[in-house]
Amino acid sequence: MVTSTSNGITPAVTQPGVIKVAAGETGSEADESAPVYVNPPARSADEQARIDKAVAALKASIKGMDYERARYHPLHFKPQIARASNEECLVCHSEILTHKPRAASPAGVKASDTLAWYQTLDTYKGEQQTFHFRHLKSAYAKQVMNLSCNFCHKGNDPREESPDMQPGQKVFTASATPNFTLRKMVNPSTTCLRCHGAFPYKNMDGVDAPWPVARVDMEDEETPNGCLTCHEESFRTNRHNVTYLNAANIEKLAKKSSDVCYGCHGGRQWYRISYPYPRHAWPGMDEETPDWAKNRPTQSDPEYQLKAKPAR
Repeated sequence: MVTSTSNGITPAVTQPGVIKVAAGETGSEADESAPVYVNPPARSADEQARIDKAVAALKASIKGMDYERARYHPLHFKPQIARASNEECLVCHSEILTHKPRAASPAGVKASDTLAWYQTLDTYKGEQQTFHFRHLKSAYAKQVMNLSCNFCHKGNDPREESPDMQPGQKVFTASATPNFTLRKMVNPSTTCLRCHGAFPYKNMDGVDAPWPVARVDMEDEETPNGCLTCHEESFRTNRHNVTYLNAANIEKLAKKSSDVCYGCHGGRQWYRISYPYPRHAWPGMDEETPDWAKNRPTQSDPEYQLKAKPAR
């Protein structure tokens, strides 16, 4: 077994990990019906060898290649992009992890004297960093996420920037959920929105205000995470077990602060709407589906489902 994770970024904590929820424990044994949270498995030696070979071949193929030809390299389009590893992407795009924000704005305001919106949560540590660094390389990102470049980047059209004009694809055949949105590099509805949507408190019984207000009456020194008042045992306990999240790490960290939960469920909000997360069945789930959830899927997207069920 190799030590790198499935996204090619060295983890901040050991993977894989498996934990059981405390709900329903009898003595020292957890209830068999209780959900199990698991981190995605590390790469196999065979998979790492395949990637190493692909990286070596890519480096050899791009020697002397000009920029225009590089833009149309087959790795930027399906089907190759679907299997592209982070290491392959970083052969040409390594600067995304080394760029630094401005030390000061054009008007002279120092970054060290300001607080970026993502720095307002307790889970963020350190100075301001760039977008890609925060998602791939920061210590916290490596703890809770297992993102890969092609989680967001699923195809490209260098000329028209249209999902209907991708090289290797017949024109005007983009699916209802395209690989990317017109004039964008990604499809925000299936990527960014998952962790940057609004906090949907109006769908929650017992929460009648945005979380910064509601948490005041739900948290104290003995209860540092008010989210777990309901979500530890009663509601939506079957969650986060997908390839792009480290579910076991999330559950462990969430014991200490609700910012672990709120960070992706309203705390870093870019959009006015919330992502329609699938409603995996959980122990004690009400048989009647509320109106707001009637069109929700009951399983994660097939491409993000963990291949093997975690052992208890």
